[in-house]
Amino acid sequence: MVINNNNFAKAASVAQPCLLSFDDALTLFHEMGHGLHGMLSSVTYSRLAGTSVLRDFVELPSQLLEHWLRSTDVVLKQHAVHYQTGEPLPSEMLERLNAARNFNQGFETVEYTICALLDQSLHALPREQVASLDLEDFEASELKRLSIPRGIAMRHRPGHFQHLFASSGYAAAYYVYLWAEVLDADAFDCFIESGDVFDRATSERLKRWIYSTGNSVEPSEAYRQFKGRDPQVEPMLKKKGLVAA
Repeated sequence: MVINNNNFAKAASVAQPCLLSFDDALTLFHEMGHGLHGMLSSVTYSRLAGTSVLRDFVELPSQLLEHWLRSTDVVLKQHAVHYQTGEPLPSEMLERLNAARNFNQGFETVEYTICALLDQSLHALPREQVASLDLEDFEASELKRLSIPRGIAMRHRPGHFQHLFASSGYAAAYYVYLWAEVLDADAFDCFIESGDVFDRATSERLKRWIYSTGNSVEPSEAYRQFKGRDPQVEPMLKKKGLVAA
């Protein structure tokens, strides 16, 4: 059984509907992607089934599902309707949503990547250096080494960043969300290339090799079976507007 619990803002009163923002809708699709990863699993043993996969693969099914909200007019036109009149989302508003999609992506990508690289550098330190480590000095030297632009601050500082040190779940693997973006953009290109984002044959292949295999197939091999090759970074860069589409 799979249950999704989303902490969306409640309506002002029980007489009013709970309305979702576009970001809330993205979260709904994202978490439903995790749900599908569990519900479509066809693996016998639970420790290899559903979302019990490597950390840098588990976000692919969730982030991939976001594309059907963000990259197609079909879903928004059919489901983003006015709660009182039933009027579909106006084309002008949809155009503004699409135009704003890549705003600030250069900043946000560098901001995220700083944290991922610093995370890996911290976890690569020899054990004997950790006890005497001055975290502020280490951070400053790493930012200098990475030639981070002065105007871009870190999204998270190591001293408060629970993803890095609260458990071994992430440890040196904070990069996984960005890697999953590489995978999800490259994977969604299969649907774009087919000419139909709801293409049945591509969907069946996605179900067979991504959503249903869990960890019964080595992730890179499962991806190759779906895509026909290893993932490439260019679709992610295009998705973010960092290179020409």
